[in-house]
Amino acid sequence: MAVDWSRRGYHAQRWAARGALAAAALAVSTPLVYGGLRGLLLLVCGIAGVGLSAAAVWWTLTLRGPLRWVSALVAVCVPAGLVALFAVTLFWSLPVSLALWGLAVWSGRFALRGTGGGQAQMRERRLPPPRRPVLIMNPRSGGGKVGRFRLREKAERLGARVVLLEPGEQHDVTALARAAVADGADLLGAAGGDGTQALVAAVAAEHDIPFLVISAGTRNHFALDLGLDRGNPAACLDALTDGVELRVDLGFAGEQPFVNNASFGAYAAIVQSPAYRDDKIGTSLEMLPDLLTGQQGPRLVARAGDTTLTAPQAVLVSNNPYRTGDPFGLGRRERLDSAALGVLGVKLEGAISAAALLLNPEPSGLTILTATEVVVEADRAEIEAGVDGEAMILPAPVHCRIAPGALRVRVPRRRPGVTQAPPRLDWRRLRKLAATVGRTAAPSRLHRPYEAPHGPWPPAGPHAGPGGPDEPSGRNEPAGPRSGHQ
Repeated sequence: MAVDWSRRGYHAQRWAARGALAAAALAVSTPLVYGGLRGLLLLVCGIAGVGLSAAAVWWTLTLRGPLRWVSALVAVCVPAGLVALFAVTLFWSLPVSLALWGLAVWSGRFALRGTGGGQAQMRERRLPPPRRPVLIMNPRSGGGKVGRFRLREKAERLGARVVLLEPGEQHDVTALARAAVADGADLLGAAGGDGTQALVAAVAAEHDIPFLVISAGTRNHFALDLGLDRGNPAACLDALTDGVELRVDLGFAGEQPFVNNASFGAYAAIVQSPAYRDDKIGTSLEMLPDLLTGQQGPRLVARAGDTTLTAPQAVLVSNNPYRTGDPFGLGRRERLDSAALGVLGVKLEGAISAAALLLNPEPSGLTILTATEVVVEADRAEIEAGVDGEAMILPAPVHCRIAPGALRVRVPRRRPGVTQAPPRLDWRRLRKLAATVGRTAAPSRLHRPYEAPHGPWPPAGPHAGPGGPDEPSGRNEPAGPRSGHQ
């Protein structure tokens, strides 16, 4: 009976794959057929316009004076003109094409579900609530979220001791966290930006005690990838009484910990400027021409495994890789426990290279890979870096590494951002799925829920996941790849 059910599900997915391919073909052909020769000319104009817009953006960033403003005008007007031209020329075929693309995406993801195209959620385990939690709160972060959401009052009602950073004073957050552990704290938490989170998290990992993330910063990227409620940081405190624990990785740039990323190159140099905090756009426009053309800043060399990036304008090393193949998931990390650093390097040599970033499926100026260690060298003794958004000067070379499963993060059991990531749209796999025939093609266990193996915490082995429920959380955890290799 289970085999028949699995086969029926597989046949539905096979037909969904065929529907996705058909919808994609119709999405391309509809405006071309409707427009005839004009449709082909519009396609050529669209490609040329995209390339010209990318080149104009490069000129805007690397030129000064009147030429910069002319380039900026081209970068804005060309895309707007293309949209207007397509709308006037193609009429009803344009929205029909967009609707068909939406159908193709939905059908394709339905077809690929359960075939290994998605990512498994991080494993959870239930542990008793902490007895002596200590929370470090920065009242200035996020425009005053600590006071606005009454985080201190709620934390103290739940039995936590709160260390409030006094505005206008310099604080050694690492020393405060270590003092709390020496005083008997069995959980450390931080309400502040990602830079503050990383410092407290490193102390928690050092002493192997849980860490609580309170999304009281401005962007809260780490909280976002943990599935926490960024709109209501007070909800993060529910983890003190009704929480589960995740094992996640922690990144290091030299001796500096990071929960999100460490950047080197143009952005890292810009954030060092004293004027950047008061005038971000003006400072960036003033410094970018010299930084992007190599007239200012260090000449970087980044080594990751067998890959060497020579003289890139920017290098981003992230704690687990960011999504790159899905436009709806850019800036998100599918996992925080893949035991791999994400590496993104950008090297542009002119307007043509900038245009190739958009027109070439595999542009030479963009490097995306994963590694367990990255070494960033420079032609000087120190390198400017941005570590979780904090401007720093690090001694060269900078050795970036990842500590797999080093951080125990306590989070609320119910988190609004925890969703199963949809499978990646792989058109090659869709074609293979659509082309299969016969009943023997259907695997009997295609749709069965994944049953997590029970074992020691954490599992042994160099590629084992950092999870392993001592006390199962009651959720079925679907199987999926353990890393974000591109």
